[in-house]
Amino acid sequence: MSAEQFTYAASGVDIDAGERAVTLMKAAVEKTNRPEVVGGLGGFAGLFALDTAKYRKPLLASSTDGVGTKIALARQLDRHDTVGIDLVAMVVDDLVACGAEPLFLQDYVACGKVVPERIASIVTGIAAGCTLAGAALVGGETAEHGDLMDAEEYDLAATAVGVVEADAVLGPERVRAGDAVVAMASSGFHSNGYSLVRRVVAAAGLDLHATPAGLARPLGEELLEPTRIYALDCLALVARHGVENVHAFAHITGGGLAGNTARVVPDGLEAVLDRATWALPPAVRLMEEHGVPREESERAFNCGVGMVSAVAPEVADDVVAQLTAAGVPAWVAGSLQERTDGGAAGARLVGTYR
Repeated sequence: MSAEQFTYAASGVDIDAGERAVTLMKAAVEKTNRPEVVGGLGGFAGLFALDTAKYRKPLLASSTDGVGTKIALARQLDRHDTVGIDLVAMVVDDLVACGAEPLFLQDYVACGKVVPERIASIVTGIAAGCTLAGAALVGGETAEHGDLMDAEEYDLAATAVGVVEADAVLGPERVRAGDAVVAMASSGFHSNGYSLVRRVVAAAGLDLHATPAGLARPLGEELLEPTRIYALDCLALVARHGVENVHAFAHITGGGLAGNTARVVPDGLEAVLDRATWALPPAVRLMEEHGVPREESERAFNCGVGMVSAVAPEVADDVVAQLTAAGVPAWVAGSLQERTDGGAAGARLVGTYR
């Protein structure tokens, strides 16, 4: 009696499909190359030649993140070319918060079944995000986990590495009373709050293919709008105005505007942000109309602001003008003020949205 024959493919891992996915994505990945990239795809590690002569005292910065449950909407709508941009944004916009220039990124895609065209679409989006951030995509991993995930399931993660001069690190140590807080508009919900968004959509029976009142496009398109990548625009602000004027950036992610802004506020100060300086996005108002309290909106969603910068007041107008000219809507949303109550550093919203 002959023994039963087993194959890897029959066990849920299709090596040939994985190799085809690499072939389909290769051209998009190669477009992200920077001069410092050594070799190409296919090695066991990505190589990047850091030109140490270019820096006085370089510090490497790193950030790791994912996209979260926004992926469930991508699956529901069968559109997979935008979540890769989200993935890049979540890591490079964290990197730039300390003033670091993104250098390179590696991605990790876990899936129940490798569908080459879908994997290539995801990674093409990652490559597009890397191009927007000026970072090289030097490699990654696609793992097929048929025993752990359904065939249509996948999840994404990435790590990016950047560099910043030791004497140019941005953060609360540079922030001063009187600094202006410049807000940069978000492109939508970005990649946070989607567990809540999806719960509201399901409970309210909202049609992802319909255009709700107040929105200019179908709800599904609105919800899949990729996260804005601010990295190069933020670095351009530092290049023009210097760290003596651009003091800190805060990437507005989970925890909302006040929660994340507070992370760059030093002891003895608070950032006071005036809601009257911008309008609450229609998509957020839609969530509130279907049961999300305002307090919860301001904790779970970015409410229209994806990045803020604390800058010297004398350059605030120039910073706003520079960002606006670069296609990033921006405005002075508030200022850093001394605390008189002896409380810890923080941030708070005042006023009413337009």
